[in-house]
Formats: sequence, C-alpha cells, structure tokens
Amino acid sequence: MREVDLGCGKALLIKESGEFHAVGHKCPHYGAPLVKGVLSKGRVRCPWHGACFNIGTGDIEDFPGLDSLPRFQVKIEKEKVYIRASKQALQTQRRTKVMAKCISLSNYNLSSTNVLIIGAGAAGLVCAETLRQEGFSDRIVMCTMDRHLPYDRPKLSKSMDSHPEQIALRPKEFFCTYDIEVLTEMQVAAVDVKSKIAVFKDGFKMEYNKLLIATGNTPKTLSCKGKEMENVFNIRTPEDANRVVKLATSKNVVIVGASFLGMEVAAYLAERAHSVSLVELEHVPFKKFFGERVGRAVMKMFENNRVKFYMQTEVSELREQEGKLKEVVLKSGKVLRADVCVVGVGAVPATGFLKQSGINIDSKGFIVVNKMMQTNIPGVFAAGDAVTFPLALRNNKKVNVPHWQMAHMHGRIAALNMLAHGTEISTVPYLWTAMFGKSIRYAGHGEGFDDVVIQGDLDELKFVAFYTKRVSQRWLVGTRTAFHAESWRYWEGGQPVCSPLLGSLSVRGHWSISFPFFFGGGSSSW
Repeated sequence: MREVDLGCGKALLIKESGEFHAVGHKCPHYGAPLVKGVLSKGRVRCPWHGACFNIGTGDIEDFPGLDSLPRFQVKIEKEKVYIRASKQALQTQRRTKVMAKCISLSNYNLSSTNVLIIGAGAAGLVCAETLRQEGFSDRIVMCTMDRHLPYDRPKLSKSMDSHPEQIALRPKEFFCTYDIEVLTEMQVAAVDVKSKIAVFKDGFKMEYNKLLIATGNTPKTLSCKGKEMENVFNIRTPEDANRVVKLATSKNVVIVGASFLGMEVAAYLAERAHSVSLVELEHVPFKKFFGERVGRAVMKMFENNRVKFYMQTEVSELREQEGKLKEVVLKSGKVLRADVCVVGVGAVPATGFLKQSGINIDSKGFIVVNKMMQTNIPGVFAAGDAVTFPLALRNNKKVNVPHWQMAHMHGRIAALNMLAHGTEISTVPYLWTAMFGKSIRYAGHGEGFDDVVIQGDLDELKFVAFYTKRVSQRWLVGTRTAFHAESWRYWEGGQPVCSPLLGSLSVRGHWSISFPFFFGGGSSSW
C-alpha cells in the first residue's frame, strides 16, 4: 500500500494478487491514515479502530463508522500506473452509499410505520441506513428519549466539551433526504407484540410491521445518602458532559467507579480540575478486563498525572452545603472535598418496559437474540448494548458486548434480516480508548482468561498483552516469530490473519489465544 499525491489530494494505491486498486487514503470514521493499517484478502483495516473497507469497491464492511471510501479508476499503461479521481472525492475522502427514499409515505398515517426502531444510537442508525442502502422504500421511524439526533456517544467521556452539533453522526438534512424519521424525547413504555403496537409514555400508539429494539443501557446510580443533590452526575447526554467540565474547572472532582467512563473522565479532567479523586471497590482498575499487571500500569500512569486513587472502598454519604455537593464520605472513614461528583459504576440494560411483552429477557435483563439478531418473536429484532448474542469466537456462547463497533454491526445484521437475507453475525469485538496521550485497543472477548502474556515494555506502556485461556493441561510458550499483533483481531475462516510487522506468540497444546490488547502512544486515535 502507498499514499499517492494527486495534486488536489491523496489516494491509497494498493497492489494485491497482481491487481491495482485505488481508494481514499483516510478512514472516514476519525481520519486515520489507512496506509498504516492492515491489508488482507481484499480488505484494508483502519489502524486505529478496526473499520474494514473492501479495496475493490471502497465499501465499509466492518465498523465503526458510517461512510465508505471513494473508489478511483486505475489504468496501467507501459508499466506506469494512472489514477483518475474527482477533486471532490479527493477532498472529502468519504462516500455515502446510494440509498433509497420512501415512495409511499402518504400511504401511512402518523400512527403506523413499516419499520419502528426504538433507540437512536449506533445500532438504530446503522439499521435504518442499511435498510435504505438495500433499497427499502417504506416508512422508517426511529424514536429516542434523547433530545438530539443520533450522536457519537463515546465522545461524551473522551471529549467532554463537545457540543451536540459537533458530535452528530449525521446532519438533520440527511434524515430529511432519505426519509428516516426521528422522534426525539419520545419514550416507549410497552410493546404489544401480538398486535404489533408500541405504546409511548404519553399514551401515543404506533403500529409497526418490523421492530428493532436498540435501547442501550441505563447508568447505575449511587444508593447512599445525598445521591440526589446538585452537582452529582451520571454522564448520559452532551449537556451532562458539558456541565461537568464547566463545574470541574479549577475545582475538586470525585469520580466513583474505575470503569471506562470513570477513567476517561478522570483523564480528561486531570489538567482542568484542581484535584481529581477516584473511588473504586476493586484494588486495581480494569482488573476484570486487563488483568492486575496491566491494571497497575494504567493506575501508575494516572497517579503520575495527579489522579488520586481510593481503592477497596465505597461511598457512604454525600454531604452538602447550601444545597450543593461539598464532601464525599467513604466507608473507610476518609472525607474527600468535592465540588463535582461523577458516577461511573456500571449500567443495566434499558429493557424494563419489555417485562410483560413476551420477548425473551435473561436474568440480568438482556434481550436474547440469535445470530441474525432476531428475538423469540417473529419480526422483532434487538441490537446493541441491551442484548446477548452468540459470539462465534467463543463457540457461540451468548455474551453481552457493549462496544460501539459491535452496536454498528448488530444494526446492520438486523436490517439485512428484516429483509430476509439470512445473514449471520461474524465479527470480532473491538474497543478503544485514549488517556493521557496513550491509546488502548482491545480485540476479542477475554471474559474468564487464565493468564496474561505481555510482550513489550509495560513500564513504558508500549506493549501487547495476550489474554489466554487454558483448555487442557498443556502449556503456552513464546517464540520469536514476528507478526502484526493487532491483526489477530481479524479472523477469516476461523483463523487469525497476521502480517509480518510486530511480535506475537506461538501456541503448543490446547489453548485459546484470541484476546490481544494494545497500548501505545497517539492521542489522535480516540
């Protein structure tokens, strides 16, 4: 792969199996240089967040992101390669797939739609767009409790001062152009699957033919005295994030919970606040996800950036002065000064309204779906953070994977199967974060790992960690074989695809090794 300057912009020139292709050189998601990505079997993978593009068409085939790459004409004459590209495509570096519009909108009344999508996050939006891309020309209605059109939710804790219009996934005009209706500040209170009717909290009812439930999750709250007072936040909206930044500047911040949200907020506020304290029940952050050694390395990085940890304790009381938060009292007896408190102690699936619906909900409140994102009710699909689904790389074990990338894929699979394509989900979970200029990328589903194998320098935070699970009494050994570790995330035909760049491992005996974790520099990759 090579970046080629065409004067008005650059293209990515690719040669694979003797054939040349030319596409846009930047990932449409966050602008990553694709020349630094991984090329394998007709696809190029984004080096930052793993979005996948077909080099022949430029189409996006794995997520995150919504747009595809522009594709340019390539001509070979006298051993020279010529690329023909439009100025506009070179400058935008993105292409929105051709979409249908609703041709029968007048045939529907306000209380009837062909497709109803409950939830307007990544899963809901990708579902709606995929339907239009596949030529679906009936009515599509999305409804959301939020006051905004779909937006880039991960930025609420990674870029907290972003305004809603800055993080919108699509502009208002997009929804008008492609006849995707979005009902904001509308909450569904119940679903009657027999009559195919959704009942809203205000009493409004809407009939549907196909239904997608993509309601995500609801943040857990504290249970202690004072939890309802002013300046205590669960970050759920852009307004929440903006308000926290404003109140925290040069003030004392206490964050409860060393979750991804809690740690990202701590990192973002560390240079803005007078002090940042983080309270966590475990003794090491991220131990469940990354293991103790990696967790301690991350903790050290935070401590070096003025974040104070209070581990193995909980909040017992929030104290106020003149109606506003003043102190956070811990069960250990420690009293922390606090002008702002951010709660990041996890979340529960937002599925309470489905309890009497007949839709299969597991003991934790997750909607159970099959590989086609179908529930036990015909015509009802579910996607995103609120579901458990069979994960191929874990022998089809039902898992919940609340990742932004996975929500995109869920939405696409649901849409294809609403159209009876019979498409099963086949992707590898992938998450990312960035804190203090260090980028974390995690591929796979490492729940229940037995060991962590580190390659690189843990102290310098330049390493790859492999999360392994033993399935017999044999042992894992390391070798000097070189691979691009990040490409372990991309599985084809049940085998990891690798390319010779960095370091990896060889396996002897019966081990599962499919959960690489990457830590390195690069603040731009969030």
